[in-house]
Amino acid sequence: MLDATLKKQLQAYLEKVVQPIELVASLDDSPKAREMDELLREIAALSDKITVRNDGNNARKPSFSIKRVGTDIGVDFAGIPLGHEFSSLVLALLQVGGHPIKLDEAVIEQIKNLEGDYVFETFISLSCHNCPEVVQALNSMSVINPRIKVVAIDGGVFKSEVEARQIMAVPMMFLNGQHFGQGRTSVEEILSKIDTGAGARKAAELNKKDPFDVLIVGGGPAGAAAAIYAARKGIRTGVLSDRFGGQVLDTLAIENFVSMKETDGPKFAVALEEHVKHYDVDIMNTQRASKLVEGKLIEVHTETGAVLKSKSVIIATGARWREINVPGEREYRNHGVAYCPHCDGPLFKGKRVAVIGGGNSGVEAAIDLAGIVKEVTLIEFGAELRADAVLQRKLYSLKNVTVIKSAQTTEIHGDGKIVNGLSYKDRNSGELKKIDLEGVFVQIGLVPNAEWLKGTMDLSAHGEIEVDAKGQTSIPGVFAAGDVTTVPFKQIVIAVGEGAKASLAAFDYLMRQPVEEEALTAEAKAA
Repeated sequence: MLDATLKKQLQAYLEKVVQPIELVASLDDSPKAREMDELLREIAALSDKITVRNDGNNARKPSFSIKRVGTDIGVDFAGIPLGHEFSSLVLALLQVGGHPIKLDEAVIEQIKNLEGDYVFETFISLSCHNCPEVVQALNSMSVINPRIKVVAIDGGVFKSEVEARQIMAVPMMFLNGQHFGQGRTSVEEILSKIDTGAGARKAAELNKKDPFDVLIVGGGPAGAAAAIYAARKGIRTGVLSDRFGGQVLDTLAIENFVSMKETDGPKFAVALEEHVKHYDVDIMNTQRASKLVEGKLIEVHTETGAVLKSKSVIIATGARWREINVPGEREYRNHGVAYCPHCDGPLFKGKRVAVIGGGNSGVEAAIDLAGIVKEVTLIEFGAELRADAVLQRKLYSLKNVTVIKSAQTTEIHGDGKIVNGLSYKDRNSGELKKIDLEGVFVQIGLVPNAEWLKGTMDLSAHGEIEVDAKGQTSIPGVFAAGDVTTVPFKQIVIAVGEGAKASLAAFDYLMRQPVEEEALTAEAKAA
């Protein structure tokens, strides 16, 4: 199954295995089982520390376990982890084989000290670029603490289970049989949900921190650039981030960032974080800001109850997918309503879906889905599509795509469990029409993450933070950058530039403060 080049690369990685491991397969007589058996034997042939057994008794077939010989350490895969999950397979082999896990010591200790037994099931698709982070996070936790059992399940192989559990979005996690969460999730985020005392402990830890010179709220491209520029000035810099990388983590292909011909969002996010960590920056991850208080030292409050203080603040909280806000959207989210065609598209194979939105993202989604699903109906509110001409030409060349313009989506229907239809109003005739389908992909742009600042500073009619040419907000000492601001054109390269500019402006503000204070003191004495 593996070509010669890939085998050679894998063999080099497997030299890092220091503990003997065995691959225990649970097979049936299906073609997928034969493929799995071939893959496992090819892997074992590349290292004298790896053996294969076919006497597994897992109820899911085909599946296999990676076990450290003589211990209860191991991870499970149900299906063949190729595609985006091949990196998860390689990492699991190394970690079960004793290679060090790259997590902060404090996080490793937190995992070790978890009490209780945890069984995680994660449903994935091999084309999902968000799934590997979840799989790798849980795998590493299982290796650190064997009371945590994990299995990654390929929804394309175990279709009956996907349908029985009505899974229509990946990655989808279950803990001890109950729904736990979905979407891209880090180790820290998982821990924050299962370690009930973690929030209070983290808040107490943050409350002890000395004031920062500049505190950046947000860890996307704008926040990362701001942190780098501030740290290089030698000032005390902190980054408070819900998830480092931000929305770029959910971006598949990046082909327009100057100096890079192409990359993908997760790789770009890792590069951002590594660059920031190269400097003396205090990164406080999995923390969401809830309040900003103006003062000589500006306060940023978090949802966990912590209060951080800083001489200046840069807000770079980015944006998220915009909702259409019609009946049925939230009720059927992850049960037929989706926002990532790359991740969730394979779950709708052979089905009928709608894409709402005629901009570049909507048309690109329709083109991608057309190769997977039975039918695609693209619904655009305006009289014409807004996507680039080259994308429109591609869209109209596809036989299983229907485009409906001047249409206002009014409701998403379902049977109480999953989506089964969509209603829209013809904006020309006023007639209400209904489409029978099994999935709806919403692609209508972004909404700024600035609700927590409402009433605190000036926001635009669209909820964006109003900034001047230097990124200054209506509050002295508080700057903003990136997709959360009124700066037009929401692009990664623009966010990076705006983050750098806001950081330089904040430094300029800090430099002038002592001078201004001394001048005021001198004037007061003279009077």
